[in-house]
Amino acid sequence: MSKRLACVALVAVAALLAAGCGGSSDSASSDTTPTEQWADGLCSSITTWTSSLTSIVDTLKGGNLSKDSLTTAVDDAKSATETFTTSLSDLGKPDTEAGQEAKDSVDQLVTDIQTDMTEIQDAVDGASGIAGVLAAVPTISSTLSKAGEQVSSTLTGFQDLDAKGEIESAFKSSSSCQALTSGS
Repeated sequence: MSKRLACVALVAVAALLAAGCGGSSDSASSDTTPTEQWADGLCSSITTWTSSLTSIVDTLKGGNLSKDSLTTAVDDAKSATETFTTSLSDLGKPDTEAGQEAKDSVDQLVTDIQTDMTEIQDAVDGASGIAGVLAAVPTISSTLSKAGEQVSSTLTGFQDLDAKGEIESAFKSSSSCQALTSGS
């Protein structure tokens, strides 16, 4: 039962992450602005991370939950998260009036996600036997949910600092953001 809870939580986080970015646009342009490139990088990083988490969930669903399988899953999630946070850090700032504030928001998200992964790693490292593994599942589930909320909150926060609508427009024009929202 707890195994299913963990899997459901991981799937819910993946869906939450996928739903958090962008919108759709009827116009397609072959010329992308630097801000659209930034949004594209952000959304493609989210897509890649979400895909990795979904794959990890599928692996957990496919077998018996044990400390080894949980450790492997957390190691895989940690690796995917390191790639994700590095990609976010490498984005820089969008070319907008609120670019620095957007970068600061993304940098805070990177810090928050890294802290979340440390919490998950500590829960798994502290697990002993099947009872310990089962006890770690709620911590992992709630921490992953929190990570999804942090991503969603960061994306929503862009609206508050984007008075001219430049970032929102970039999300709507970005092919990765369009693919992300259409795939959810």
